[in-house]
Amino acid sequence: MTSQDRPAPHGGIMDIAAYVPGRSKAPGAARIHKLSSNETPLGASPAVAAAIAEAARAPQYYPDGSAYGLRQAIGRAHRLNPDNILCSNGSDELLGLLCQTYLAPGDEAIFTEHGFLVYKIQILAAGATPVEVLETDLTADVDAILAAVTEKTKMVFLANPNNPTGTYVPFQEVRRLQAGLPKSTLLVIDAAYAEYVRRNDYEAGVELVGENQNVVMTRTFSKIHGLAGLRLGWMYAPAHVVDAVNRVRGPFNVNAIALAAGEAAVADKAHLEAAVAHNETWLPRLTEEFRAIGLDVTPSVGNFVLIHFPEGKDAGAADDFLTARGLVLRRVAGYGLPNALRMTIGTEEANIAAIAALKEFMAG
Repeated sequence: MTSQDRPAPHGGIMDIAAYVPGRSKAPGAARIHKLSSNETPLGASPAVAAAIAEAARAPQYYPDGSAYGLRQAIGRAHRLNPDNILCSNGSDELLGLLCQTYLAPGDEAIFTEHGFLVYKIQILAAGATPVEVLETDLTADVDAILAAVTEKTKMVFLANPNNPTGTYVPFQEVRRLQAGLPKSTLLVIDAAYAEYVRRNDYEAGVELVGENQNVVMTRTFSKIHGLAGLRLGWMYAPAHVVDAVNRVRGPFNVNAIALAAGEAAVADKAHLEAAVAHNETWLPRLTEEFRAIGLDVTPSVGNFVLIHFPEGKDAGAADDFLTARGLVLRRVAGYGLPNALRMTIGTEEANIAAIAALKEFMAG
């Protein structure tokens, strides 16, 4: 059978390397600590369970296609105009919708070398050309991005903070990036980990969206809000972008249970603050503990750390060693980091176990 004997996807599809999520299993281990997907160790707000139970009482009805209640709740929590908010089935859906809306064959879209793998996937799925730009010290380089811009560049993706490195671009540098782009090029700021950042020179992107017509900020409920299993995201964007994306998104793209859970989660400020406090305690401690045993850790502002192994110690071997002890981390060779592992900041029990296991591995 030849390719002419069956339907064929367009070329960009077959260039895609399918996304591989973090593992969740450790065969043979009595106790498993999943530290591979940057999920919050605190779980969702206690208010979420009640909201889910109420929403589940009437599954025969379609959800609110406009996500009115959730947009209002997000607007109150972040002091944003709900008309400039669009909700989605995870922020990954938004990345795809934006590419579908603004990219076509012949167009180019930029992302950085250690950026989220989904950017390249969605660019190719839209039939456009992905352009990978080198980073400096595992951090997006504004000058390098601007140097890669051509008349074909229709979109630039900036993960801020970035996953899996944990690094970020200060607000003034992001502002300089936007100022250097053509007004017809859309800057997509992926701020999935924004709530965790505690730096005076960081801003998630709200100000830039409010001041410009070519900036979009995407956010997620999967991380600090603990709703990864329900798939819920949102974007804040100029009215013309919201209008365009609304024309291509599915009419009921967010299910009723996720909508109800999102409203409950975003309203619980105390739970969010507890998650931030837990992260603020363990992020520096894990960094210091790992460095003390001879590991290099990239300075992170997220809820995870990128651990680099020295010469003579293999990240794959470390991963196997940890997995055998029920500690499931994330290999990041697919991100161009073959001798590193990414570890989500977990519960106290998980973090202490990871410190002990890595000490044992490094001493062996």
